[in-house]
Amino acid sequence: MAELTPAQLPEAIDRALAGESILLLPTSRTGSIAEADPALWRGDGPSPALILHTSGSTGAAKAVALSSEALTTSARATERFLSGPGRWYLTLPVNHIAGFQVEMRARLAGEDPVRSTAASFTAANFAEDVRALVARGGERPRYTSLVPTQLHRILADPAATSAAADFTAILLGGSAISPALLEGAEAAGLKIVRTYGMSETAGGCVYDGRPFDGVEVSITEAGTIDLTGPVVADAYVAIAGDGALTPIDSPALVGTGAGRTIRTSDLGRIDNGVLSVLGRVDDVIVSGGENVSPHALESALLPAWQGHGIAEVLVTSVPDAEWGQRIVALVRLGEAASEAVRARSGSPTGLGEVLRGLVPPDTAGMLPREVLVVDEIPVRSIGKPDRRQAAEVARARLQMLTEP
Repeated sequence: MAELTPAQLPEAIDRALAGESILLLPTSRTGSIAEADPALWRGDGPSPALILHTSGSTGAAKAVALSSEALTTSARATERFLSGPGRWYLTLPVNHIAGFQVEMRARLAGEDPVRSTAASFTAANFAEDVRALVARGGERPRYTSLVPTQLHRILADPAATSAAADFTAILLGGSAISPALLEGAEAAGLKIVRTYGMSETAGGCVYDGRPFDGVEVSITEAGTIDLTGPVVADAYVAIAGDGALTPIDSPALVGTGAGRTIRTSDLGRIDNGVLSVLGRVDDVIVSGGENVSPHALESALLPAWQGHGIAEVLVTSVPDAEWGQRIVALVRLGEAASEAVRARSGSPTGLGEVLRGLVPPDTAGMLPREVLVVDEIPVRSIGKPDRRQAAEVARARLQMLTEP
């Protein structure tokens, strides 16, 4: 296998789409993309164009095989949904499907993206990179793909917010999106397109709640989301020490051709043809015999708390002898945090008491007992909430506060 530099990736994408090679994305953000011989494919039919890994948010990361058809169908559907082929800004890691798809869409549009060179995302670097994109001139639409954490930081910086307004559309996905964040973006004049998808669907395949042409969304009896169509992956894959790539049967990925289906662990509902994602089955917290969806609770809490300086909130839980699991919230304070919030920021129970009083009755269901202030909300590389890390942070911080 040959490792590729970012400059070599566009032509490598051409080869992979033509069936002349297989691209393998690294498992870490700092790893390199590799190009492999199609002869390493041990499955029936043509070799995949791309092997990448899931985020591992619900267990060990799994390798996923995506065909040339799945990738190009997704990229062309994005162009049709937006304003046609355009210029792209890449600020997401290419080891994740969202970042790779920016490279892919840019290649199909005939122009390399502007790639962020910053080690970590900052609003200042974003504004500088967007100026470079705008400086290219021309009438082509401008696009980027962000995760909510990045958008939070952009909206907190006037220069970055102004730069974001230069995009024809901003794809926003990767984790739950709070209504308050969308309201802030709309007020700033940003053109946000909410996306839903995953590694197994070649990235987002549902935009603003509506699926791409050819993609079918259904809700199972258990309330989980099934996605069917040509963007769905061919298979999960085992990667041997000698580089051999062997498909693995999985009950989560079934069917063939355009009838391939990924059975997700995401809860959802469909209203008038529009999909709403309600969180993951795996994330549900059972507290006092009640099922609590962290996603739903976060979406209710942040609009009530944002006006008092709470910039971000992540709901988690800790073991409790009485409740089984006790609801805890991690919050990041904004610059406009109120005096009452700052005064209680060192006391999880005190801050919890203040913030619970700001939530309208019957709005959020079971509210957090304690609220912990953190410098940064725990996230994975793509910006998805890291709920395992959040639970560890909450447990460690509360234990430290109760020790004599």
